Amino acid sequence: MMRGRAFRIRVPGSESVPRDSPETEEFPMSSGALRTALLTSSLLFAVALPESAQQAEDTITPWHVAGIQSVRSAAVSPDGSNVAYVLSVPRTPWEEKDGSARSELHVLDWESGESFPYVTVESGVSSVRWTPDSRGIAFLAKREDDDHRALYVISVRGGEAQKALSLEDRGIDGYDFSPDGKRVAFLARVPVSKERKKEEDKGFKQEVYEEDWRPVEVWLGAPFEQDAEPERLELEGHVSALEWNPSGTSLAVSIAPTSLVDDSYTSKNVWVVDVEGGEVRVRIQNGGKLGPVTWSPDGKGLALIAGIDEHDGSAARLLFADLSLPSPIQPMPMLGERERDEHQALWLADGGLLVRGSSGARSILDLYRVEGGKALDRRSLLPVNGPAWSSLSVSADGQRAALVGSTPDHPAELFTLEAGGAAVRRTNSNEWLEGMRFAKQEIVRFPARDGVEVEGILIHPRDAQGPAPLIVGVHGGPEAHISNGWLTSYSYPGQIAAAQGYAVFYPNYRGSTGRGLAYLKLSQGDPAGKEFDDVVDGVDYLIAQGIADRDRVGVTGGSYGGYATAWFSTFYSDRFAAGVMFVGISNKISKVGTTDIPDEEHLVHAMKRPWEDWQFFLERSPIFYADRNKTPLLILHGKEDPRVDPGQSREMYRHVKLRGEGPVRLVEYPGEGHGNRRAGARFDYSLRMLRWFDHFLKGEGGEAPDYAIDYKEHMDLPDKDESEGS
Repeated sequence: MMRGRAFRIRVPGSESVPRDSPETEEFPMSSGALRTALLTSSLLFAVALPESAQQAEDTITPWHVAGIQSVRSAAVSPDGSNVAYVLSVPRTPWEEKDGSARSELHVLDWESGESFPYVTVESGVSSVRWTPDSRGIAFLAKREDDDHRALYVISVRGGEAQKALSLEDRGIDGYDFSPDGKRVAFLARVPVSKERKKEEDKGFKQEVYEEDWRPVEVWLGAPFEQDAEPERLELEGHVSALEWNPSGTSLAVSIAPTSLVDDSYTSKNVWVVDVEGGEVRVRIQNGGKLGPVTWSPDGKGLALIAGIDEHDGSAARLLFADLSLPSPIQPMPMLGERERDEHQALWLADGGLLVRGSSGARSILDLYRVEGGKALDRRSLLPVNGPAWSSLSVSADGQRAALVGSTPDHPAELFTLEAGGAAVRRTNSNEWLEGMRFAKQEIVRFPARDGVEVEGILIHPRDAQGPAPLIVGVHGGPEAHISNGWLTSYSYPGQIAAAQGYAVFYPNYRGSTGRGLAYLKLSQGDPAGKEFDDVVDGVDYLIAQGIADRDRVGVTGGSYGGYATAWFSTFYSDRFAAGVMFVGISNKISKVGTTDIPDEEHLVHAMKRPWEDWQFFLERSPIFYADRNKTPLLILHGKEDPRVDPGQSREMYRHVKLRGEGPVRLVEYPGEGHGNRRAGARFDYSLRMLRWFDHFLKGEGGEAPDYAIDYKEHMDLPDKDESEGS
């Protein structure tokens, strides 16, 4: 039986094909918040249940996870009548050409609740926005006849997408429509010169590290006017985002000195630029990491999601820049310090401010009245025990909103809200999940050894009784956190492991986001210190609760979580019976010399340079303790990783191989960077991780399992033999 999707397609405006609607999932809102949307919805499509799922009946497997579709972003039209959303559709390993997931454009009709696919081409879509008149949906794509990525617009009534804007020698990286819809400000990177291309054709393909960077520039164009030549604004630096002011006379641009990643983390600021002439009217010195920026309705100020200072590890504070002040402007906090983070802010027409954020592992949506640059009279619009929200969009009148959210038993889907009501799930992108039985997932809190309260997410063994083998999943960053939503992916064992009798624990150790600035800064200057002690304290808490088996504890994580895995497999090796390290750090000295973010490493992590204290950096490196290793360690890394050099994994492998006692294996993924994107590499990772834990936490242990994997044994394909080599 072929694993795939059965689409129900209707040309907008024609008679729809009736179908039974799924049971609506509703999340009540507190009094006075956004009003309930329709309580019925129809499925965009049905997913055929894989044979492997039929055989396992109610147990989710890596093959299921490889096929999970999810909503990535959503935008409600200005008039509130429709919602455009992007659906991520992974490729089927082995059966399809390998690659990253496709991004499809779909549209939900608000009143009928019906969804329709609009753009499902191989090239995919990105940066989906509505035209100001709500009649068209814009997106970026590189289609069959395009040399570069162009701006397209498709009518809400359907039909073929029309190319609205393109440049002959470069692609478009981002854009924003003017309020009247007549112009588009867009971003485009300086192309390689014709002379340079000729040199490359002759074999001169050398790259000058960190010097031959090409900035992204700001351009102005008129959509659909083929004879109108786009104009470039003369700005010194690299622009990553822009937004028109309400009157259509200025742009707020997020700009860094260069396109180097470190500059984007540590040196990005906001400039207000006049559209006519390109004069920089105001410079805003936010002084730390920078996230989304949005204009107030009166155009007199900007709300920024940013770091409070250069040592703030996350762009998660709500700031306000009063544009009436003399330039340069230092933005001021709109809220007092608290154990919460802000991720997105949207102004309403009446001057109110909607803020999506986190309170620990829970998501929040608050409404504020703004006065004098201060956010006042907070009203909570969503219950904190609802989905984990990742995206928010609001109609022009503020009466309707679209969100993307996930729950412990369902990946990210589209939700809608109407003033005064509830959040309603509108899509069901993985219908087959309804036949699955999931383990209990909950937020747990425990005291660290020094008394700090730490929070984490625990997924209980689905069926097991008594102490169970435990897999600890350590998030990266460390300036990140795990929310209480869907926590199963190619690199997070989640419900797959729980169905096999494991407990799975995701700790938000000190230094994590979601709990305000003070909690985030608790780990600074102390890498692998109290932050990782928190993880061990969490394991001890679960052992004391009778949930985890002390002798069968495994650990995994990527990036900083890979650093934690390496640390637990050496310094704390007596506590962990298996480790799976992904794109992780092993040598804090050589990491600084090989990463693309050495300044960010200094400012928000170590707080000093290696040459200021060589011994400190050495003693916070897992390789320093390789002689303690007894933990069987599987190491995996993308060969093109610019953030954590693959040499970090090779160093770890070699030191454990020479000095440790536990089995060690290194797997490298060609073409992958700081995390796997392609379907084949993701499926391989998932199988290797789970087999490693099964072998050492539940199986015979001893020597490592064979390195070869029979992939088709874990797949559901129409005919495994006939699909060979396809």
